[in-house]
Amino acid sequence: MTKALTRTDFNFPKQKSVYHGKVRDVYNIDDEYLVMIVSDRISAFDVVLPEGIPFKGQVLNQIASKFLDATSDIVPNWKIATPDPNVTVGHCCEPFKVEMVIRGYLTGHAWREYRDGKRSICGVPMPDGMIENQKFDQPLLTPTTKADQGHDEDISREEIIAQGLVSKEEYEMLEDYTRKLFQRGTEMAAEKGLILVDTKYEFGKKDGKIYLIDEIHTPDSSRYFYSEGYEERQEKGEKQKQLSKEFVRQWLIENGFQGKEGQQIPEMNEEFVGSVSDRYIELFENITGDSFEKSDLSDINKRIEANILSWIK
Repeated sequence: MTKALTRTDFNFPKQKSVYHGKVRDVYNIDDEYLVMIVSDRISAFDVVLPEGIPFKGQVLNQIASKFLDATSDIVPNWKIATPDPNVTVGHCCEPFKVEMVIRGYLTGHAWREYRDGKRSICGVPMPDGMIENQKFDQPLLTPTTKADQGHDEDISREEIIAQGLVSKEEYEMLEDYTRKLFQRGTEMAAEKGLILVDTKYEFGKKDGKIYLIDEIHTPDSSRYFYSEGYEERQEKGEKQKQLSKEFVRQWLIENGFQGKEGQQIPEMNEEFVGSVSDRYIELFENITGDSFEKSDLSDINKRIEANILSWIK
């Protein structure tokens, strides 16, 4: 099986801590910089699957890097450099404890709430008579709390301000940035024949200044539809053609796994892993319009360590 990056254990000069997330390993360098290594781990239903997906980390990192550069005129972002295909180095910011979720279409979590009879989400009203995957007249801002453990929870603008999670003045800035970023992402997607359906943004502060942090507009943080045939599929009541990691969830469901107690993760054979890797590369090329150049996987940990150390020096 082709090598995949599933774990890192580095010790860099002035390193203060390391955080191993589901997909990302984040190294704190002297509380000044964060070195974010995007691994090839893949998670679904809040479970990290046993096999890594070759090139997945490179795909996510390079998509995020491209969109951070393309939106830096809207809001400053944390990125300083990408010293390796799987690595972004940036400013160490204090994150706001909310995620800014914005939805252009009634799908996913919003649709499930709507289908169950709810007509508002995060305090934002939704009109009667809508169908799944229908476009909203205006994108809906539906923030969630940023949970350290467990699931993020829906929260209203009023609750965020009342609980002091973000001040009123700063929250209004986050809303403004979110709408502008989503508009830019929508325009860039349209140029590639895609619809940016919904996404999330995270923000932080450093020296009193707000920064956009983490990844943006990747298939792990966003949902895309293909523009071509969207209207026809809606009229026929058919499912939309999606560009996201939904296909992995579907395969798991078909093989009897939804992250519930007692369920076994199905075997991920070489053929399946290869097909997922190919899909991620296809996602990259569709979203960016660029050809994907595979990085050298012969000794991926050594390559990454050398590139980071060279940047730190």
